Amino acid sequence: MKTLFRLPFLMTLLMGVVFAVHSASAQEILTKVDPQIFPKPEKGYKMMVIDVPYSDRDQDKRIEFSVGKMMEVDGCNHFGLNGETTQLDLQGWGYTYYVFKTDGQVIGTQMGCPDAAKRNLFVSAQPTAVRYNGKMPIIIYIPEEYDVQFKIFSATEGIYRAMEYSPSKK
Repeated sequence: MKTLFRLPFLMTLLMGVVFAVHSASAQEILTKVDPQIFPKPEKGYKMMVIDVPYSDRDQDKRIEFSVGKMMEVDGCNHFGLNGETTQLDLQGWGYTYYVFKTDGQVIGTQMGCPDAAKRNLFVSAQPTAVRYNGKMPIIIYIPEEYDVQFKIFSATEGIYRAMEYSPSKK
């Protein structure tokens, strides 16, 4: 009796392994664009690559990346890095890449907070939002002393309608 109970369990387990291996190999078959086709970084810059997995819902996702660096700051003010991200085209390929330039100036609010302990914070410039594409890496050139962090946003399947506003007449 125990053998009959184990057989369906073992068959289910075996099928799960087969499907897992099949889906993993399907992911690996997808050809990605090689970052080596992009220009070499200028002196004082480095190339950063955001490489996300392909999904059948790429069109419903967005990536937001920020360039900055970890800094010790006070415990209550808000900080931001002066800088600008420029979108450029890779001539002859039709691909996009980004270059971040900064003078290194950090701006911040001016609240007094003498009792607030110092903290380490990733101080970044204004984030850049781009479409999610699991077939294409996002290439960003940044100064060597900076780093890139990113978030992935995903839309729901729901579509909503805004309400019309009609001010009441008095």
